[in-house]
Amino acid sequence: MAYAALSSLIYTLNQLLKPNQSLVCRCCTQEHLESLCQNLSALQDFLDNTTTKDIGTLKVIEKRIRNVVYKAEDRVDSSLRSIILADHEDKRQKACRSFYEELLKVEQQVYFLNKEVMLVKFNKHGIKSAESATNPSSLEKSKIEENTIVGMEDDFNIILDRVTSQTDELTVIPIFGMGGIGKTTLARKVFGDSYIRSRFDKHAWVTISEEYNERQMLLEVVSSITGSKQETSDDQLMEIVYKGLKGRRFLIVIDDIWSTKAWDQMQRIFPNDDNKSRILLTTRLKYVADYVSCPDFPPHSKSFLSLDDSWNLFTEKIFKKDPCPSLLVKIGKHIVQQCQGLPLSVIVVAGLLGKIDPTHNNWKIVEKNLNSFFGTVSERCQSILSLSYNYLPQYLRTCFLYVGGFSEDMEIDVSKLIRLWIAEQFVKVRNNKRLEVVAEEYLQELIDRSLILVGKQRANRRMKTCKIHDLLRQLCIREGQTENGLNVITGDVPKAIYHSMQHSSRITRTFIPMPSFGLIFPKRIFSIVLELKLLKVLDVLSIECNFSCVIPHLIHLRYVAARIEKALSLAKLRNLQTIILQSLEETELKHPVDIWTMSEIRHVDIGLPLYISNPLDAENHSIGEHPLFLNNLHTLYLHYSPFVEEIITRSPNLKKLKISDRSEHPIFDSLSLLHDLETLQIATFDPMIFSGDIFPPNLKKLKLSYTRLPWEVVNLLANLPSLEVLKGNDAFKGTNWRLDEDVVFRKLKHLKIVAGDLQRWEAGSDNFPMLEQLILHQLRDLEEIPESIGDIMTLKFIQINCCGSGVDTSATKIQEEQQSLENYELQVQITPMPDLARATTPVAWNSWDKKPLWNRETVKVPLVRRVIEVSRRASKLLKRTLMGFGKDRPM
Repeated sequence: MAYAALSSLIYTLNQLLKPNQSLVCRCCTQEHLESLCQNLSALQDFLDNTTTKDIGTLKVIEKRIRNVVYKAEDRVDSSLRSIILADHEDKRQKACRSFYEELLKVEQQVYFLNKEVMLVKFNKHGIKSAESATNPSSLEKSKIEENTIVGMEDDFNIILDRVTSQTDELTVIPIFGMGGIGKTTLARKVFGDSYIRSRFDKHAWVTISEEYNERQMLLEVVSSITGSKQETSDDQLMEIVYKGLKGRRFLIVIDDIWSTKAWDQMQRIFPNDDNKSRILLTTRLKYVADYVSCPDFPPHSKSFLSLDDSWNLFTEKIFKKDPCPSLLVKIGKHIVQQCQGLPLSVIVVAGLLGKIDPTHNNWKIVEKNLNSFFGTVSERCQSILSLSYNYLPQYLRTCFLYVGGFSEDMEIDVSKLIRLWIAEQFVKVRNNKRLEVVAEEYLQELIDRSLILVGKQRANRRMKTCKIHDLLRQLCIREGQTENGLNVITGDVPKAIYHSMQHSSRITRTFIPMPSFGLIFPKRIFSIVLELKLLKVLDVLSIECNFSCVIPHLIHLRYVAARIEKALSLAKLRNLQTIILQSLEETELKHPVDIWTMSEIRHVDIGLPLYISNPLDAENHSIGEHPLFLNNLHTLYLHYSPFVEEIITRSPNLKKLKISDRSEHPIFDSLSLLHDLETLQIATFDPMIFSGDIFPPNLKKLKLSYTRLPWEVVNLLANLPSLEVLKGNDAFKGTNWRLDEDVVFRKLKHLKIVAGDLQRWEAGSDNFPMLEQLILHQLRDLEEIPESIGDIMTLKFIQINCCGSGVDTSATKIQEEQQSLENYELQVQITPMPDLARATTPVAWNSWDKKPLWNRETVKVPLVRRVIEVSRRASKLLKRTLMGFGKDRPM
């Protein structure tokens, strides 16, 4: 997209304007660089601030900007690459002269582009796009708005309760959700219900859509409450509406509202006479729903249909009241499952299948060609879904399209997605916040606009993964092809590479292949990647190949994730923000990697055989020998590093730190210096001596493995005022954990204890006033859970896995007591030990893959097979331990 192209080039130019840069001559280039940046920023501001109905003209302008700016970036990057790779001074001088000449050409091209764009005049009335022309009366929408609420009975009852509640005050009841999910269907069912209608004197239905037209809205309301059309001024129409509703109990439905501004203009015409009047409102945008809602009635989120409800809706549409023939049930359910619970998709599928004879052979052909079939389904749904995309601000459009590049049905890792967005320069500084925080806000905005779905959550309730509905993914792909501007290779890599190589004007900047790519092109993989000389993002972590010789040549990389097996130099990769390097085989420390001149670095995860070099060595070779600090580094994983303390003290702004260590010397004295640290994970094979004050005060999440902390020290962790998550994997030592009244984990929400010799746990509800989740695994000697734990008002979930029978019994008792008090929110999940496992045989627990190496189950037959399996896994762990291998994994 044009916006993404501008952001990327501006970033590159700003790097050249930094005082400490040494690539180009500042005295010759600074004036031109500043002028170029100014014109590029003006174009970006133009896109940010342009609000027009003339979508056609705007797309022409975007295409023009995109083409010019991408070619300009190619010129700049190619010239810089020649400078950086020059191995002789004369070559460098020649490359610098070439860069200067290219810079002048680019400056001139962008200058004239800016003038050209600023002279464009938009059609005030706009050009009706296909979707806007068909939106209110399109076939798909009219079908979904029929008075059928299959699978929506619970939703209907919730809205019914709110509409008929005894609250006197005028109440707004918002329903929000993705386009096509059935918000209008639900509202129409409520609006048309005879019982509900009988409770109100006046009724009106108003459809707003994305372009709010106040006069049209007023005419619709006047027509509904007076029964006649009246052509008069807007002020007089408002007066008619207000007087017509004054003193009467009314029910107004405002369907498909897109902005808070529209609501602000509308609400003044509705009198509040404390007579139980109601306004039912539908929107795709959560922030609009939040804005209009009342404290007692939070917005209702319309959810997707279950598979059973989707099937019932499908069969009702295609077979009416007749049952589905038994031969078609299995195939039909498989087809309907692809709709992923979206009513619009189910109805369109039913409409398409309804046009062919319902025979096993016909439906089998459809099942074998699901991609093609659902391509047709997607096209039929676009008139509704594309409205959400067209309404996005510029800075969110590229982020949304990028998500469509991930595989179908994939749970997308949020942390990875954010790092990629930042590397692509999609995220702009906002209110002095960290880019990671701004990116999270971007993602939340897309979720609130019903375009991205929340996936799994972390222990602290923060988002771990996100998803995208297949129809919206198809929308991303279609819009991306229309834009033809992301320059990304993902998914179907062979086709994408062929397309990229055939269009020399389109330089690929992002390469994220599927794992199968390494199998398809095992010998060509390196030559293919090396051809992509101007890559900014390379993520080949899923490919089992050694990229040690490839990475140093891709000097424009901002994001690299790959596997290696020998030393490599990153000295020329000045713009790296994310480094993720993993070994192809288990090995010990061999090769240092110098990251101490990478001022842009934000995320570092370097596995064996590599390790981060000693910063003292880099400082001794730097000009002036000043301390080197990585001020932008926020996430750091250290795997058996010999320089932990030196690295930590020079990374003052860390937010997340993982340390795997097996040294006997104290390595944690420097932790207290990390005032911004929020997440800390420590794994060590040698018990460490801790004091309670070594941990940073703002720590929110702490995970410990094999640390063998005495319970007295664990109690000191209660002094951490922000601690929300505490996880221990064979981390605590002692048979008795006693918490006195003054030991209070004030904000702890998640407590997980795995393995150990704990026998007695003495605690009360006041020790954990905010606890929501309690997880206990492999505590075979623990007698019971303290009974008063059940009295914690916030407790929602207890999970017990392979603990003693007393723990199982006490967990069940706590749940039963809470249910007797009508608290049915507490969920208890128990996986008991096998009977043979309740003997005295101990357990050896592998922290890294969360599997017991050997336990009481090993006495079961067939014994030989179990012995072989135990020997194999024990040998593997021993090798990891001795050779320093082991990548920390989440518990």
